[in-house]
Amino acid sequence: MTPILRSATIEDIPQIHSLYREVASNVGGLAREADEITMEYVANNVMKSLKTGIILIAQHPQEITIMGEIHSYALEPRVFSHVLSELTIAVHPQFQGMGLGRMLFQHLLQEVENTRNDILRVELIARESNTKAIHFYQQLGFQIEGKLNRRINSRNGSYEADIPMAWFNKYFKG
Repeated sequence: MTPILRSATIEDIPQIHSLYREVASNVGGLAREADEITMEYVANNVMKSLKTGIILIAQHPQEITIMGEIHSYALEPRVFSHVLSELTIAVHPQFQGMGLGRMLFQHLLQEVENTRNDILRVELIARESNTKAIHFYQQLGFQIEGKLNRRINSRNGSYEADIPMAWFNKYFKG
């Protein structure tokens, strides 16, 4: 089964909201917990991504179901206009392990290279204990840029580091 990859629209907000809540219900699925994912939160991400960034969804080929979503957008101060930040990816648990996350990431990065020569870097932050994700991001070309110690409250009395990572657009024209 090959998913349909397309840009998201505001009409996708309810399904993206459902996807995020499903993914967040699994520990470590998203940085937010399911009860923190409101319709307003999702709508804000979608609107910012449509305005200044990129937002893609993977849709099931036979159903209206959204299997996965990835987005990133530029931060507000103009000094960051060459950066896509706040990158988030969510793949429905039913479709994880099928290469969908890689497909979404590759499509996002290709879109930056092909259509966004105003973007120099795409950045994300990964939880230090999520070594599988960090390795995956490195395979895609992201570089570790440091360590933000004790930034994540693991909810078990301990704190762990966030790892900032960046990918650079070789076609940037600034």
